[in-house]
Amino acid sequence: MTGQELMYVVGFFVMLSGALWGIWWRVEGKVEKAKTEASLLASAANALASLTRQELAEHKLHTAETYVTKAGMQEQTTQIMRAIEGVGNRIDGVHERLDRLYENQPQRRARAG
Repeated sequence: MTGQELMYVVGFFVMLSGALWGIWWRVEGKVEKAKTEASLLASAANALASLTRQELAEHKLHTAETYVTKAGMQEQTTQIMRAIEGVGNRIDGVHERLDRLYENQPQRRARAG
């Protein structure tokens, strides 16, 4: 093998290794870019999850402060039913008083004329 042929072979391998190194460098750059983007997306998702967790806790507190419990609802229902029962008893009492009013009315006598 002559010197010129040897230079062609060495030049070919240098060119081939340079091309492979360039391709590798480009792939590595894209991988790094993808890692950076994924890291940013993950941190944004983490922040959103944290905000959502905080809002959920605030909503739970608001619900506990504002809305009635099952026992409280049962107590209120009992009080309302007692009030309705009292109104019903009073209505029954009015009926009985009206009956007594008509029973005790003096009868009018017809005049003979």
